[in-house]
Amino acid sequence: MADKNAIIKLGVDICKNQVNTEFASENREEQMEVLRKALVEANGGSEKLNYKTMRNNVELFEIIETILEMNDIQGFEDNDFFEQFVEYRNIALGDDEFFYIEDNSLFTVNTTAEGVGNTLRQRINKGKHETVPTVLHTIETYEELNRLLAGRISIVEFVDRIRRSFMNKRMETIYTTFYEGISGLPAAFGKTGTYAEEDLIDLIAHVEASTGGDAIIIGTKKALSKVDTAVISESAKERYNQAGFYGIFNGTPMMAIKQSHKVGTYDFAISDNDLWIVTSNDKPVKFVTEGDAIFEQGQATSNADRTIDIFAGERWGVGIVLSQLYGQYRIS
Repeated sequence: MADKNAIIKLGVDICKNQVNTEFASENREEQMEVLRKALVEANGGSEKLNYKTMRNNVELFEIIETILEMNDIQGFEDNDFFEQFVEYRNIALGDDEFFYIEDNSLFTVNTTAEGVGNTLRQRINKGKHETVPTVLHTIETYEELNRLLAGRISIVEFVDRIRRSFMNKRMETIYTTFYEGISGLPAAFGKTGTYAEEDLIDLIAHVEASTGGDAIIIGTKKALSKVDTAVISESAKERYNQAGFYGIFNGTPMMAIKQSHKVGTYDFAISDNDLWIVTSNDKPVKFVTEGDAIFEQGQATSNADRTIDIFAGERWGVGIVLSQLYGQYRIS
């Protein structure tokens, strides 16, 4: 049998569309055929699955399971929203993951008369630890046994659909968590109502004053297009024609994030009415995965309709942990 690690690497690279074409074909169909033959070899040379191989072929499902695990954050690397707002961590099963939040309060400076030695002492405040709890998310599906036995369905495609389903659910949860984060912000950092240039200017000022960093305005292209200004330069008009929004608002850069759909629908996942004002050095959303992915196959003989169950699961959690404040402007 071919080296198992090489098979896994090929499967991961195909999913990420990062196959090294110095050593492999540039044609994706040919890459898939190489992987298919490797899986057939792992299946004892058979192109079909039967009751016995489904029950006893640990090697084949170990390969598929590992490909699924190693694509754990596939789809996130090129996602602007994830890169800007989300800190990702993976922990071992049963471990506690703490996010340390430093205390940024300042000391009170007292006016003290000469010769007075009894001044008010102030305690150096320690930061605090926040945790993001994880829960088990699962998919249980099946495929008709005769289709599997006839080789009319690709195991790789089937597993990749599971992977993409998990990825879409993760992103939907991340978007929802961040969208609802406005309820936890101080009043000065959360604005709701008809767009007003002064409100956005104030939000930017509050974020920069509290963080000491330079602010960025982030939103979907449609949300950013709602930002207008009293004075519009010719270069700003040109940027609007090219990008669909002005690109810079009173000296503050604007960055568009790609829209996506909620799982199983054509509804947009990201609000087109919200703008986020952040600094580039903090990610308020914490996404934590715990342990390894679970991938198990059931037995056709256990089901009255002669189907094979595929069970996949992963433990993860999403939360907002504010080490620095950000602004959110919900335009009605």
